[in-house]
Parts: sequence; structure tokens; C-alpha cells
Amino acid sequence: MFPLFLLRLSIKMEDKTVKKELSTEEQIKEIEYYFSKIMEALGLDVSSPNLVETPKRVAYMYVKEVFKGLYPENKPAIKIFPNDAEYSGMVLHKNINVYSFCEHHFLPFVGYAHIAYFPNDNVIGLSKLNRIVEYYSRRPQLQERLTQQIAEEVKESLQTEDVAVWVEAEHFCVKIRGIQHHNSKTVTSYFGGKFKDKQIQDEFMKKIKNI
Repeated sequence: MFPLFLLRLSIKMEDKTVKKELSTEEQIKEIEYYFSKIMEALGLDVSSPNLVETPKRVAYMYVKEVFKGLYPENKPAIKIFPNDAEYSGMVLHKNINVYSFCEHHFLPFVGYAHIAYFPNDNVIGLSKLNRIVEYYSRRPQLQERLTQQIAEEVKESLQTEDVAVWVEAEHFCVKIRGIQHHNSKTVTSYFGGKFKDKQIQDEFMKKIKNI
């Protein structure tokens, strides 16, 4: 029964946004109902004091917190500023928290994103890079897609191809199920424009690794 509420939310798989056929309150009620059925199927006593509110808490968490990036109205407004200093070097914003959910098992993957670009006429508000990562992370995701989406958003915002994105994360679908390997990490990257040059890539890598 778990996938049924996702079908009712009408997720568009190409960009992972939601066409809201249900109100937020209706979504929470729907998820609450189906999650209680999952708990019952597991043999849990959903009337026990510790579990009676769990379906409601999970439903609220899904809609309002961990999957809030599914909703276009939560997309951040990207603030762009004139490059008054005429700065032409690399801008790197590193160690941006990534908290997302693997869409294959609905288990978290967590880590960091590093974003760099070469400014032209404009620069981007640094906190907006955090918000871009947050928006695209907070949904059922693939790390490969997340990396690409971050890069495309920064490129579009700054109107430049000179963008690099590096994401490194630990996946709990690997750590606590299946192979259960605790130390493995997944790395994905995007290099556009000037970052396709090996010398510039090496500079970027040294900066993110503090070499």
C-alpha cells in the first residue's frame, strides 16, 4: 500500500515536482492513513501510546519537511547581484549540507555539496546556493540527478556555463540494508564551461579538499 499515496500525489518523474490534486491537509491525511496500514501490516499495535501519533507525525514530516522540495511554491527566489568588483576568479561555496532520500528505498542519503563558478556580469547571493541544494535535495532523489539539477539551476541563474558541482554522500540503503557497508561513499560531479579544463578542475579539487 505504501506507493498508493505517491500515485495520488501525481509526481511528475522528469523533474520531481508535484501537481497538487490534493491540498496539503488532504495529502497529510492520506499518508497518515496508509502509513498506519503499513504499521498494522508489520504487526505493530497502532493504539499504543508510543505509536498512536506516529502515522500523523510521519505524514507531516513527509509533506512539510523531508519532501518539501516536491512543491514548486517552495522553490527559492534566487538573488543575483552585479559583479561590481569585476571579480574574475573562481567563486567556491563548499560544505553545503545535503539531506535527501533515495527514491529506490526511501532511506536517507546525507553528505555535502560544493559549488563553484566563474562570474561574468553577476554574482549570486551565497546563501541562495545553500537554498538551491536544499530545494532539490528535499524529495525522493537520485544523487546523479541531484547533482545535475543543482548545476542547471546555478547555470540558469547566472547565465553562464562555467559551473562545477561536487556531491559526496553516504547512502543508508547501503549502510543499513543489503550489503550493509558502513564506510562507502558516493561521489558525483558536474563540470561545465571553463571547468572542463583539467588545470581548472585540479584547482577546484584542491580547494574542496583543502590541499
